[in-house]
Amino acid sequence: MIDQILSEETTERTVLVGLITERQNEIKTLEYLDELAFLADTAGAVTVKQFLQKLDYPNPRTYVGKGKLDEIRQYIEDNDIGMVIFDDDLTSKQVLNIERELKVKILDRTSLILDIFAKRAHTANAKTQVELAQYQYLLPRLTRMWTHLERQRGGIGMRGPGETQIETDRRIILDKISRLKEELRAIDKQKAVQRKNRGKLTRVALVGYTNAGKSTLMNVLSKSDVFAENKLFATLDTTVRKVIIDNLPFLLTDTVGFIRKLPTHLVDSFKSTLDEVREADLLVHVVDISHPYFEEQIEVVDKTLREVCDGSDKPMIMVFNKVDAFTHIEKDDNDLTERTRENIPLDELKLTWMNRLPHDCVFISAKTGQGIDELKERLYERAKEIHLTRFPYNDFLFQKYDEPDSTDPTPAD
Repeated sequence: MIDQILSEETTERTVLVGLITERQNEIKTLEYLDELAFLADTAGAVTVKQFLQKLDYPNPRTYVGKGKLDEIRQYIEDNDIGMVIFDDDLTSKQVLNIERELKVKILDRTSLILDIFAKRAHTANAKTQVELAQYQYLLPRLTRMWTHLERQRGGIGMRGPGETQIETDRRIILDKISRLKEELRAIDKQKAVQRKNRGKLTRVALVGYTNAGKSTLMNVLSKSDVFAENKLFATLDTTVRKVIIDNLPFLLTDTVGFIRKLPTHLVDSFKSTLDEVREADLLVHVVDISHPYFEEQIEVVDKTLREVCDGSDKPMIMVFNKVDAFTHIEKDDNDLTERTRENIPLDELKLTWMNRLPHDCVFISAKTGQGIDELKERLYERAKEIHLTRFPYNDFLFQKYDEPDSTDPTPAD
């Protein structure tokens, strides 16, 4: 039964629910719901409507207030809705109470992400990591799955089948979690051996928010055919390719994208994947500059990297991708309103905070090829620095390819 629940397809018409709180204003809530709609679309669901409510904190029983829940229920009945997705994690009690009221499938952001991960995982490594995250998410929510097996009578020797089934199922899941962790430890050892066997080649890892264009850039740089599409979490499996720029070889790794509110147990489950980031010599942070809130996406990635890399300060190149899709509102010369992301041209935007970043910045379009040559030059210089630090006596490898100085006297015959 559990396996059926974990693998169930999500194809229903759905509505989304979010809260406006003291920590999250309406603009940010709407942004999160737009991303949740993108997640639902990636999972195969059709978003019909979004519901917002302003509360100081989520209702501990039903997440939203009674009036809003009645409004959602009425809309579900009138529009043939089969699923409701909430933008925050729900407790088992909240899910149970909401299901009783709405009588449709209830998901939260984490369960939706897990569903996408389950569909996107192809290798044994990714499937094991996803399965572990699924069971860790499911364990504290077992109570709502067995409400049809409630205890019938109390007293010694009269324990009901519901409680027995919950305890049995909890033991089964705990055993599976333990087994999956053992499998991942074995995978970690295997991956460590593989990384060791790669020798001393410089390692470059592509990181960034999901759907920023990492896989497309990977294909351009490595001339490979890594799967890429305009969906969230198109890539779960770590891909490593050998890239040669001029005379310098290095390893380029494509990693899983990050996202807001990424559950902790997902990060823990994907430890072996994120080890590629930890052990990289150089990070290439790919940013979708066409996204209206790309600055916040940068913050999300930076925060996750600090957690993943234990706060280490790795060298980085900032790559602002999708410049071909960057748009802004033309501002009249007599318009005295404040310059914002919406009305500033890209050339002016480059001269603002981006000009003060401690990293190299490159503006590209992996789709059209714009700026790729400049990115290759930056990658070559940074990889060369790392290589010479590791092998200081190999500088002749680079010198022999230098162009001769035209001012040097011509040697005598």
